[in-house]
Amino acid sequence: MSFTIWFTGLPCSGKTTLSRRLHDYLKKWNFDVYLMDGDAIRAQLPRPLSFSKKDRDEHGRRLGLLAQSLNQKGIICIVAAIAPYAETREHNRQVLEKYLEVFCCCPVEVAEKRDSRGLYAKARSGKISNFTGISDPYEEPEAAEVVAFTDREDIDASLTKIIDYLVKHGHLQPLEEPHRQKPDQPEDLSPKIS
Repeated sequence: MSFTIWFTGLPCSGKTTLSRRLHDYLKKWNFDVYLMDGDAIRAQLPRPLSFSKKDRDEHGRRLGLLAQSLNQKGIICIVAAIAPYAETREHNRQVLEKYLEVFCCCPVEVAEKRDSRGLYAKARSGKISNFTGISDPYEEPEAAEVVAFTDREDIDASLTKIIDYLVKHGHLQPLEEPHRQKPDQPEDLSPKIS
């Protein structure tokens, strides 16, 4: 069975980086997996959305519906999207059969230092309104399945924490790193979705 794993957190908290690493890891094992970046999907869907609360909620629900459609086809869906409101995340948790949340926990000060596009500075100067963490709230998850402390954990430690959770809770069977096989000892190490 497939599942959706949703990376949430402030802008520049590490959602995209960490979700790409998980995507690449699962692809290496030949899983059917799709990565949805919230910003990219927002730009591609019809009827452009603003950053008002109503439109942010709609965007989060759209992503949830897309994830549900992929899951129904047996595809693991990884979503990297801020989804700043707890109500929207809870809606998706109720709609999706297997919804897992990774909270990329990072203080706004650290996220702001990582911002290579200058969005936080523009938000602080008033050039960008409704910016999550500055002029719009981010409601931290109270019960995320995994919390990645991206300000103090390196990416490998966070990735390991996520994979360990997936294995421990039966979403993936234990995986072994690929290694060279001796010709007389063939071994099938391909992981299976539970």
